[in-house]
Amino acid sequence: MGAPPSVGSFVAADYVVFALMLLVSAAVGVYYAWVDRSQGSTGDFLMGGRSLTAVPVSLSLTAGFMSAITVLASPAEVYRYGAVFGLVGLSYIFTVVVTSEIFLPVFYRLAITSTYEYLELRFNRATRLMGTVLFIVQTVLYTGIVIYAPALALNQVTGMDLWGAVVSTGIVCTFYCTLGGLKAVVWTDVFQVGVMLAGFMAVIIRSVLLQGGIGPIIQHSQQGGRLNLWDFDMNPLRRHTFWTLTVGGTFVWVSVYGINQAQVQRYLSCKTITHARMALYLNLIGLWVVLVCSVISGLCLYSVYKSCDPWTTGQVTALDQLMPYLVMDILRSYPGVPGLFVAAAYSGSLSTVSSSINALTAVTVEDLIRPHIDLSEKHLSWASKGLSLLYGALCIAMAAIASLMGGVLQAAITIFGIIGGPLLGLFTLGILFPFANSKGAVLGLLSGLVVALWVGIGAQIYPPPAAMSRPLDLSTAGCNFSTGFSNWSSTALPPPHSPFTRESTFSPESTTLPVLADSWYSVSYMYFSPIGTLTALTVGVVVSLLSGTRNPSSELEVAGRTRNFDLTKNEARKMGNTNLAFSDVELDLTKGHVTT
Repeated sequence: MGAPPSVGSFVAADYVVFALMLLVSAAVGVYYAWVDRSQGSTGDFLMGGRSLTAVPVSLSLTAGFMSAITVLASPAEVYRYGAVFGLVGLSYIFTVVVTSEIFLPVFYRLAITSTYEYLELRFNRATRLMGTVLFIVQTVLYTGIVIYAPALALNQVTGMDLWGAVVSTGIVCTFYCTLGGLKAVVWTDVFQVGVMLAGFMAVIIRSVLLQGGIGPIIQHSQQGGRLNLWDFDMNPLRRHTFWTLTVGGTFVWVSVYGINQAQVQRYLSCKTITHARMALYLNLIGLWVVLVCSVISGLCLYSVYKSCDPWTTGQVTALDQLMPYLVMDILRSYPGVPGLFVAAAYSGSLSTVSSSINALTAVTVEDLIRPHIDLSEKHLSWASKGLSLLYGALCIAMAAIASLMGGVLQAAITIFGIIGGPLLGLFTLGILFPFANSKGAVLGLLSGLVVALWVGIGAQIYPPPAAMSRPLDLSTAGCNFSTGFSNWSSTALPPPHSPFTRESTFSPESTTLPVLADSWYSVSYMYFSPIGTLTALTVGVVVSLLSGTRNPSSELEVAGRTRNFDLTKNEARKMGNTNLAFSDVELDLTKGHVTT
C-alpha cells in the first residue's frame, strides 16, 4: 500500500506567520534587556524585581500551563476518549483555592526565590537538595516532551523540518530568557496566549462553517458517544471518570501550581500578596477558556472525521498529529492560517520552555550556587544568564528522549505524577504537620518516589487494558480515496484498534503477565500523583511520630534576611538536623511582615 494522500503543505504565507511569532517573542527579550540594562541583580533577573501585577502574571500562569501538549494532545484526547476529559476543569477550582490559601501565604511572606529554600528552613539542607534535584530532573524531562512532541507532529503532517523546528524553538526561548529574565518570560507569555487562542478559534470557526453550525457538531458528537461527561464509576482502574479527573487532577495540578518553581516563581514576582492571589484567580478563568477551546476543537475533529478516521487509515501515525492534519485539511485554501495554528502550537512550547529555563536557573542559583559560593550580585546575575544558556541547550538535547515516551498528554501527566506527587507530599508534610521532622521528610519523600516509580514504570511496561481506558469507536465507513497503488475503501481496513485489546509491549502469547498487571499497574495515570503524595505524607507522619516530635521555638533568621514572624533564633540547619526554629503553625500570616 502506498503513502496516504497529502492534505497539503506549508506555503510562503504560513512560514511568514510562524517566523513573525518567533521574531516578536525574541524582540520582547531584547526590549527588557535594554530597559533593565542598569539593574544587575539576580532579583531583577529571576523575579522581575518583585514588581509585576496581577493581569500579566495571570496570563503568564495560563500560558505556562497551556503548552503545545494542550494545543495538540487535548483535542486528540477528546476525539479518542470523549469530552469526559473536560471534567478536569473542576480540579482547577480546588487547585487554585488550595494554592491561594495554603501554599501562597507561606512562600510569599518568606520572600524566597526558590521554593526549595523553604525545605531547608523547615527541615534541613539535605531535604532541600533532594527537592531541587528532583525538580531539575522532572523539568528537563517535561521540557524535552514539550519541545519534541509538536515538532514531530507538525513535521509529519506539514513537512516542516523536524530538528530545524526543535532547535529554532529552543534557541528563541533561550535567547529571550537569557536577555530579559522573568519579565521577558511573562510578557512573551501574554503575547503567546493571544496567538494560541487565535489558533484554536481559527480551527473552531472553520469547522463550524464547514459542518453547517455548532448544532451538527454537537449532534455528531452525541451519536458518536463523545459527550460522555457524567461518568461516576469509582473504579480506580478506569482511565478517565469524574473521580479520576477531579480527585487525581487536583493532586496533579496542585503539585504544579502549589509547589512547582516554574509556576510559583510567577506569582512570587507580584508586588503584593493581593496581586498574587488575584493572578491565581484570574488564571482560573484563563484555564477554563483554554479547556473549553480544546474540548470544542476535539468535538470538531470528530465531527469532520466521524466517517473516515485518519488514524485508522494511516493518514496520520499518532493521535497527536490529528489537529495539524485537520488544519492542513480544512484551512489549506487560506494561506497563512495553517501557519497561525502552527504558531499557536509553538507558542505553547515557547511559553512552557521559557518558564522552565527561568525556573531551572532560579533553583540552581539559589539552591546550588549561592549557599556554597560567595559571589557578588553582579557575578550571580551573569551566572544566571550563563545558566539560562546551559539549560536551554540541555532541554534541546533532552528532546530526543521524548520520542520514547508515547502519547504526550499521558506522558506529561505521568512525569508530574511520579516526581511531583512525592514533592507535594513533602511540602504538605512541612506546612500542615508541625510535629514533622527531617527524618520523616526524607523517608517520606523517598518512599513516595519509590512507590510512584513502581506504579508508573509498571504501567509503561504493562499498559492497562482497553476495557479500562475505553477508547470510543472510530469509523472508516465513509473512506474512499486513492493512494499511489490502490483505491482505499472501508472494506480494505483491518481492525487495528479493537476497543477491548490490551496493547502491551509484551506479547501475551510469549509472556505471562504478572499478577499486578491487571490491578496495580492498571491504575489510572491520573492517580499516580495522589499515590506519590499520600505515600510520602503517610510515611512522613508515621516516621516523625516514631522518631520524636519537635518543640518549635520562635524567631527565624536566614541568610542575613530577618523574617519578623515572632520566632526564636536557632541556627540548627545542618545536613542531618531538623531546624527547630521554624514552625509553620506559628507564622501569623495575617500580621506577618517581611523585610529584606
